[in-house]
Amino acid sequence: MVIPLPAAGPGREVPREDAGPHEDVDASDGAALPLTGSTVCGCREPHEDVDASNSPALAEGGDLSRVLTVPNLLSLARLACIPVFVWLVLGDNRPVAGAILLAVLGATDWLDGYIARRFSQVSTLGKVMDPTADRLLLLASVSTIVAAGALPLWLAAVALAREALVSLAVVVLAALGAPRIDVLFVGKAGTFILMAAFPAFLLGYGHAAWQHDARIAAWILVTAGLLLAWVAAAAYIPRVRASLGQRRAVRGGAGEDEPSASRCLGS
Repeated sequence: MVIPLPAAGPGREVPREDAGPHEDVDASDGAALPLTGSTVCGCREPHEDVDASNSPALAEGGDLSRVLTVPNLLSLARLACIPVFVWLVLGDNRPVAGAILLAVLGATDWLDGYIARRFSQVSTLGKVMDPTADRLLLLASVSTIVAAGALPLWLAAVALAREALVSLAVVVLAALGAPRIDVLFVGKAGTFILMAAFPAFLLGYGHAAWQHDARIAAWILVTAGLLLAWVAAAAYIPRVRASLGQRRAVRGGAGEDEPSASRCLGS
């Protein structure tokens, strides 16, 4: 329904035809006044103040587009050391040295996350690079330790199946243009424990008395790590559904923007 405008008269100004969608006209001098965050015809105006507390970049304490950060360099170092680990175990037949290197690399997984949060070095690249480095390191280390004969094949399959499922979900969400899901703390904890368990399997691969204790520790750690890892995998399921729902909502809302604007204009 179109409401007719009142006729111009003394003391009354007719709104200018060139007034913008976020302007009103003062009857005294005809100056344009901004209507910030106002409601017109029951529809919310798009021009609203931004709450800094709701901004992801501000909430995480920095520019998310940064590339050169300490956590990103640590993730890059993990990726670069993967061939070194494989060579130490299979090429140079030095499983103890390989176990020490793998334990250090696993520790950097915790360290880069701590630095990112503590010193406001969270970045979009880091959110992708860190879990990617974790999965590649886990894949390479498990495969290498199985090839060396220090890890049962069925145990490796259980560990890698979880990583394959999570990686597949990430690829599918990215292909569909759905929002990315952040890594859960329980998943990071599971990966950290696993990265302590697998070096213990290498250390325990032998007949010395101390290696028997290392094997016991390895089985305790791997059981706890796999439990947390699969709990995290189950926790990703509702988050994947929510991400797909947000994608559908965004696409559906984009198609309704123009009709909503027409209703506000009274047409």
